[in-house]
Formats: sequence, structure tokens, C-alpha cells
Amino acid sequence: MAVILFMQFGSGMVSVARVVFWLAALLLFYVYAGYPLLLAVIGLFVRRRRTEPGYCPRVSVLIAAYNEEEAIERKIQQTLALEYPADKIEVLVLSDCSSDRTDEIVNAFPDSRVRLIRMPERGGKTLAQNYGIKQATGEIIVFSDATAIYQSKALLYLACNYQDASVGAVSGRYQYFDPTEQSVTGLGSVAFWNYENLIKTLQSRIRTITGCCGCIYSVRKTAYTELPGDIISDLVQPLQAIKKGYRVLFEDRALAYEETTQSTSEEFSMRVRVVTRAMRGLLSVSDLLQPWKFAWPAFQLWSHKIMRWMVPLFLITLLAANFLLLDFSLYRITLAVQLFFYAAALLNMLLPLHRQWKPLGIPLFFCTLNAAALVSMIEICRGRKYVTWQTVRARR
Repeated sequence: MAVILFMQFGSGMVSVARVVFWLAALLLFYVYAGYPLLLAVIGLFVRRRRTEPGYCPRVSVLIAAYNEEEAIERKIQQTLALEYPADKIEVLVLSDCSSDRTDEIVNAFPDSRVRLIRMPERGGKTLAQNYGIKQATGEIIVFSDATAIYQSKALLYLACNYQDASVGAVSGRYQYFDPTEQSVTGLGSVAFWNYENLIKTLQSRIRTITGCCGCIYSVRKTAYTELPGDIISDLVQPLQAIKKGYRVLFEDRALAYEETTQSTSEEFSMRVRVVTRAMRGLLSVSDLLQPWKFAWPAFQLWSHKIMRWMVPLFLITLLAANFLLLDFSLYRITLAVQLFFYAAALLNMLLPLHRQWKPLGIPLFFCTLNAAALVSMIEICRGRKYVTWQTVRARR
């Protein structure tokens, strides 16, 4: 009798493990492939005319900076050289109490369109933007990083979308590059952001996006919302615009070039800070997660943000369930594939295999992203807040 009960229990465990395995696999498929495919199908039934440059409202470019003496002069020069009417652009450098020569370089700049705004005390990027926008004179506010280099017509492409009064924010597009071609995270960053840009393009074509690219995004000044310092502005600022009834667009012609991180530790710490701030930010506008109130934004946020952050839990579940199914040849193969993938990531941490063949760096980048998301969940539960940041170049 005991043997029969044991066999029935074992059979039941296997059945549960099989259901759990395929459910986790299905969720992973939806996050990475099903959701973009669904957007593509919906997009087949939507046609929007692309706005051409020509509308040029006054623009204020806000550059948040902390100890950026190596990059700030080049950034200002490059911004002023962009193709945009000279009398309709100003550059505000928001110094978050820099302790190097950043402030000195900005103050010495021989152009009246450039102004230094030094924070009274160090408060992080979001608070610096809150502070700076009060002194900006532009109708359109463009947020940039000191290290981001814009394509020459980037401002023209961003600005022309504001001809439509229903548009409250417009995001440009990241294009990452690895100048050394030695970065362990380089190819992964490039591939990841190409994938993200594709999703944003599909979302924008249908109706609105729900998050912008941090180093190149803009907002109508009248649509701006002051935000707490511990949340990420490039996610929550567009969400606040959506709550006010505006659309948020993705302008893929407005390009910003940014260098990839050069090490796994840099990528991991940056991702933990960004994702933790994003999670905290999404909690601050939680009503947007209610599909009966905000159907399209809620669909995007659940599919593209929350489920993406939950991927590490799906991966752990998939692996654990797989270990209970080793009596079947198919599951021995799936386990081998998973273990090989994680082994490749671990090995690439120890040996620079990506230098021999760049795709070998992708497993490590994938694991780094998801490990950071898992740690961010823990940080949120602990009440941890990330407000200020450190310039990576200052630590090299």
C-alpha cells in the first residue's frame, strides 16, 4: 500500500513539474518573443504618417552632470553644433555638486546660450532635473547625459513631433558602441538595445510608448511633473504624461551614441541601480497597471516591464522543474541546454572568450541583466533607495 501511495505521489509530482516547466517556458517565450510578435501583428492594422522636420519650438537641453570634466566641454560643443536654429536653443548643465573642474569648464564657456545650474546640495539626477526645469526657457525640454553624442539632426527630429498637441513626450534612440571591442558586455548591450528599440518602434506605431531612453528624451514643459529623487525619470516622466492624457512617441531617427560599459561589475551595479529606481517609480504610478483604466499602457507595463523583471524567477522555476523530469529524454536535453548556457556565462567571467568570438559574451550579459533584476527585487523589499550616482570614468 505504501509503495502504491509513493508511486502515485511521485507520479503526481512529475505531472506538476511538467506543468510548471512548460508554464515557465511559455512565460519566457512570451516575454522575449510573443510580446514583440503580438505588437508586430497589431501594428499591421495601424498606419501613421511620419512627421517631417520643420517645426522648431524653443528647446532647452538639460545635461545632468556629476564630475564630468573629461566629457562636458565636448558635449556642450557638440550640442551647440547640432542642426537647430541657434536662437531657439539653450544648454543648461545641471551640476550635482561636482567636485572636479566641471563647473569651472561650463562657466568659462564663451557662449551666452550655455548656463551652469549648480544644485544647492547633492540630490541625484531626478532632483537636478526638477531644479533645472524651473530655470529653463524652452517650450520643449530635452534631457541628455554628458557622455551621449547626438546625431546632427536629433533635435529637429524630436521637436517636429510636438506639432501634434496630443504629444507630451518624445524619446530618441540609443545606439551603443564598444570603442575598444574588448568589452565583455559590449555585444550584449548592442543586441539588447537594438531589441528594445524595435519594441519601442512597434509600441509607438500603435499608440504610445511607456518609457523613454534616458540619454535622449524630451517632454513638453507644460506636461512635466516633479518627481521624487529615488525614482527614474525616463520611465516615470512619460508615464505621468500618459496619466495627463498625452501620447508618448518613439522617434527612431533621433539618435544618441553611447559607449558600452567595459566590465561585468560595472554593468551589474548600473543595472541594479536603474532597475531598482524603475521598480520604485512604477509603484508611484501603480494606477497605470489597471487595464480597466489605462488599457494600452497597462498591457505594455505588465508585458514589457513587470514580466521582464520577473524573468529570473521564471528561469529558476524552469531549472528546478527540469531537475524533477530527468526520467524523460526530452527534459535531459533541455537541462543540458540550460546548464551549458549558464556554464558559458560563468566561464566567460573567468576567461575573455568573447574576444575570440563575440557571441560568447551574450550568455553573460543575459545573466547579468537578470541577476540585477533579482537583486533589485530584494532591494525594493529591503526599502533600499538609489538617488545619487558615481561617474564610472572617475573610478577608472
